[in-house]
Amino acid sequence: MGMNIQKRRLRIALVAAGTLLLAFIASAAVLDRLFPPDLSRLGDLSVLVTDKDGKLLRAFPAADGNWRLPVTAAAVDPRFRRMLLAYEDKRFYRHFGVDPLALLRAMGQFVASGHVVSGASTLTMQTARLLEPRPRTLGAKLIEMGRAFQLEERFSKDQILAMYLTLAPYGGNLSGLRAAARFYFGKEPTELSDAEAALLVALPQSPERQRPDRFVAVAGEGRARVLGRLVADGVITAAAASEASGVPLPQGRLAAPVDAAHLAARLVAASPDAGEIRSLIDGDLQRRLQALALRRQLGLEAGATLAILVTENATRAVRAYIGAGDFFDGASRGQNDMVRAIRSPGSTLKPFVYGLAFDDLVIHPETIVTDAPTRFGDYAPQNFDHRFHGEMTAAEALQLSLNIPAVALLDRVGPARFAGLFAEVGLPLHLPDPLQPPGLPIVLGGVGTSLEDLVTLYAALADGGLVKPLRFTADAKLAAGKRLLSPVAAWYLTRILSDMPPPPSRLASANRTHAPVVAYKTGTSYGFRDAWAIGYTAQYTVGVWVGRPDGSFSAGRMGRDAAAPILFAVFDQLPVSDLPPAPPPAGAIIAATADLPEALRRFGAAPFSLPQANGGRDDLRIAFPVDGSTVELPKTSAGLKSLPMDANGGALPLVWLVNGRRVDSAPFRREAEWLPDGPGAARITVIDRAGHAASSEVWLQ
Repeated sequence: MGMNIQKRRLRIALVAAGTLLLAFIASAAVLDRLFPPDLSRLGDLSVLVTDKDGKLLRAFPAADGNWRLPVTAAAVDPRFRRMLLAYEDKRFYRHFGVDPLALLRAMGQFVASGHVVSGASTLTMQTARLLEPRPRTLGAKLIEMGRAFQLEERFSKDQILAMYLTLAPYGGNLSGLRAAARFYFGKEPTELSDAEAALLVALPQSPERQRPDRFVAVAGEGRARVLGRLVADGVITAAAASEASGVPLPQGRLAAPVDAAHLAARLVAASPDAGEIRSLIDGDLQRRLQALALRRQLGLEAGATLAILVTENATRAVRAYIGAGDFFDGASRGQNDMVRAIRSPGSTLKPFVYGLAFDDLVIHPETIVTDAPTRFGDYAPQNFDHRFHGEMTAAEALQLSLNIPAVALLDRVGPARFAGLFAEVGLPLHLPDPLQPPGLPIVLGGVGTSLEDLVTLYAALADGGLVKPLRFTADAKLAAGKRLLSPVAAWYLTRILSDMPPPPSRLASANRTHAPVVAYKTGTSYGFRDAWAIGYTAQYTVGVWVGRPDGSFSAGRMGRDAAAPILFAVFDQLPVSDLPPAPPPAGAIIAATADLPEALRRFGAAPFSLPQANGGRDDLRIAFPVDGSTVELPKTSAGLKSLPMDANGGALPLVWLVNGRRVDSAPFRREAEWLPDGPGAARITVIDRAGHAASSEVWLQ
């Protein structure tokens, strides 16, 4: 009977113990859910802007003023990880947040010696303390142990290690390994030496007392302790430790990197919570051009600065962005971003009125234009040199940047239509009075735009007339593009601008080895406030602005003298393009003035207008499609087919247009094809060599 009583008592005890255990587990689970770890400190990080290779351009302090750069365990040199775990927590990957062996060892040492010999805090417990700092008491230690279990339950070992590496103190306002590596050694934690890694293992133990920028000797002692332990544990050899001990310690903190400062501020303002923003900047190129800009600014008058923008044509990736020659110069308002500033473009918009006139068949590059005194209503423009140059080709007039031919062309195509061209592609001009229609002075700089918009426009010329937004970040997609000018007009302009003479003191490309052929245009705004040079090759487009951010007058600063030399100096820093010049696109007319159709030989004072349908010579007419007819859209299983067009009579060559746009599919022949984009009305026009025209208006269904 006694045995039965004992068994019954044992069962009761076991049930009670099991109940208590279950109650403890249930209580722990409830407490875990009610009081999860506070991870808010991980949310207060420095925002980083990196270059295309992930290297730091600029960092911004966290909200609490600390430099706290995010880092992952994988982004740390394996050498440092081995040293850290060997010194701080050998069984990190085997315990569950608390290391019982280390705890028993620490207790035994304390009992034997009467004082703390070694700690028992694991990296997980230290991470818990970094997340929720508390005074170092026994109660706080118990809470850290509980939090360590919670962290181990929720996160992987590498995630916990990343938390520690992000939050560990390294002296002053440096938090985390990446900030310490950057400010003490000027490098990322992927490339640490033994000496550097040992110092960074030691610092969190006593970050203020061991700061190498204040207490070099103490920092050296801390590094020596780490190296000694690592040798004893067989992590590194005695020879390696001896070599690391002889490496000088950093004597101070390095300055925070401030590369592409204006772009970095712009990107962070657009995405303040992004954490890390990967730009498309070429870091090495950016730093070379920053040095170039600083040197060039030293040669400018007080208060003046410059801006440079470089984009890659194929991808529209911005590879260098300099908003001012000296970001820290208060006299020149260096923190103003002059890449985005709205300024008068001077003559840099002239190529686009020529391009529009090329597309309208108003002129050809070999068309004769006249530079003579001309009045347009009450407006009588003057050339920059106050001289008149008589007759010349349109190409020569653009290369000389003459004002009167440009205004005459704008008068023909219409200033409202010209301004609308830029609005349609998303780059509207800033008119002096938005309530008034644009006038003729806009082509001479009587309007506002930015360096960014001009680079976007000139990159379109390098890309056959397609405007695509510039890309600043790696996650920005390349847009399909909007048509600014036809490929023919863009090709004409590229040929003309490529033949521009180089700026003073610059040896012509033909006389230089491996020199890029740069198509470029300069501009100078009224009062010499703004000097511009925008140029492109097959691979890159570069824009340069020089002036005073406050918009004040300058003493004779001109685009050709002030901005163009900088433009060519920038191209000297770029890789030499191995892309050949673009071949003539379909529809381009390569002919001398005498060989052009009569209507294109000379640009007259009276606007050339196309005759009405079939109103030209009787022998020039459109045989198909017949005027006034309804035409069935030709289709295949893959979609719409091209519509055939046929003309009779007239003097070859013929030029075909549909709805005012040139058709390039079969240039200068009596037969042509046009690919419709859908049903609707279409006006088809053909012009012969003598300038006679015939039209046919049809409905497509």
